[in-house]
Amino acid sequence: MKKQPISQISKQIAAPFTAIASPQRIAILLLIGKGEACVCHLEAALGWRQAYISQHLMALRKADILQDRREGRYIFYSLKDASILDLITASAILSGLSADTVSALINTQMNPSCECPQCSPVLISVESQKTA
Repeated sequence: MKKQPISQISKQIAAPFTAIASPQRIAILLLIGKGEACVCHLEAALGWRQAYISQHLMALRKADILQDRREGRYIFYSLKDASILDLITASAILSGLSADTVSALINTQMNPSCECPQCSPVLISVESQKTA
């Protein structure tokens, strides 16, 4: 078995760090968590423009961190490997945050249906009628 040069190995190790290096991408990954989310759910949760979120999602897909699936007109994103959350948690601990702080932010829902206002307008109108 041929030994790989350290520069090649270190480049391969650095790839996931490079892909998730921005706070925006970490926020997206935490919101997706162990479940899945569509762009409009991320848009509602983060308050960012759809195009901005889509650029980050495309970079994360290109880095092979996210996978997607289509359901009707919606595309749902999920992590290819949930161990990326362990990497984020380890980084948070190194930054002085507790693992519990990060765990509280991670979406753990495995339910593929998005309940944000843009995905479920019927749900919102029913809720509005209950409070009226």
